[in-house]
Order: sequence, then C-alpha cells, then structure tokens
Amino acid sequence: MDYEKLYQTFYMQVYSYVMTLAGNRDLAEEITQDAFCRAMAARSSFRRDSGELTWLCAIAKNLFCDEMRRRQRSARLPQNEDAPAGDDVERAVINGDTAYRVHQILHSMEEPYKEVFSLRVFGELPFSQIASIFGKTESWARVTYHRARLKVRERMDDNHE
Repeated sequence: MDYEKLYQTFYMQVYSYVMTLAGNRDLAEEITQDAFCRAMAARSSFRRDSGELTWLCAIAKNLFCDEMRRRQRSARLPQNEDAPAGDDVERAVINGDTAYRVHQILHSMEEPYKEVFSLRVFGELPFSQIASIFGKTESWARVTYHRARLKVRERMDDNHE
C-alpha cells in the first residue's frame, strides 16, 4: 500500500467526513492527519474486508470519538495554566515561558521534525515551501509537521504530570 497514493486519493474524502463529525476545520484536519498516520502504522493489519476509504473513515471516526472523550475528561479536571491545550501549541509560543519550553523540546527533538515544526510555526511557511526546502512532497511536509506537533504536545504534557 503506497502511502502517498492513499493520501492523495482519499485525503479530501476523509477530511470532509471528519468535518461533518467535528464541525471544526482545525480539529478535522488534525484528526484526518492522525487517521492517515495510524493507517500507515497499521497497514499490515488491513484485511481488505472493506474498501480503503471505509477503513480510513473508521479510523478517523474512532479518533474523533477518542478526542471527544479526552475533551470531556479534561473539561472536568482543573486546567494547568502553563500547559497549552491540544490545538494551542502554536499559539502558546506567544507566551514567553511556554515558548522557552517549546524551544527546549525542539532542541532535543530529532530531525526532520525539529526543522519542519520550526519552519511552519516560527517561519510561518506554507507546506508547499517546506516540502520544496526538503525536496519532498507537500503531503510529506504535512505529515511530518503533524507528527512533530504531536511530539511537542506529548513532551509538554509529560513535563506537567
């Protein structure tokens, strides 16, 4: 199963499906990216009982449900003022202390995640230009950025437990 072909073929359909569930562009994009990452990680378990689109949408739906449960749990817990919420990693760099922690995390992060995240968040470059810098596809830039963002978020959460 060719990841690039799968992504190019089904991205908009999966995104549209998630958008109907989420009603939020940022959340829909994040879940769609997660779904493709999960699909590629689990591609050997794809039994072909259903079509690839059905499989991807099922993964996306499960991720959406997981995210809604996580948000319900976190809404019941007191929030740590220092840790950025899921979608706020990029916005958190505005806060000096948080920006310092993000830079610390980036310093220890492996390439290409470190550079792609920095180019996107601090350099505000579009994915097409990031892809051009690395000589890769725009899809690669999106997936790499998404993975980097997840790594930053995980490490921010780990620092506050």
